[in-house]
Amino acid sequence: MKIISEFKLFLEKYQVLGLAVAFIIGLASSKLVTALVNDLIMPLVGLLVPNGDWRSAVIEIGSAKLLIGDFIGALIDFLIIALVVFAMVKFIMREDATMKR
Repeated sequence: MKIISEFKLFLEKYQVLGLAVAFIIGLASSKLVTALVNDLIMPLVGLLVPNGDWRSAVIEIGSAKLLIGDFIGALIDFLIIALVVFAMVKFIMREDATMKR
């Protein structure tokens, strides 16, 4: 029984349940941001790419092919997710600052 009580203490001390919930919400929001980028933002970027298919944009250097379209999509995904996380942390910290006064 000691191991069970130690395990419960571990879960409480490190707030594992909250971490699991945050992880699941993070996965869901990541899918949402990817859909936003792929379905709304990148079609607009595709208008600027000569053939219109931004995912297939490639830069060839000798025999190497750099898949620049995929990279740009991943970069935009990252920037949007980072902005959302920043906004959430800023909002949470603002709430925390008002509680300390």
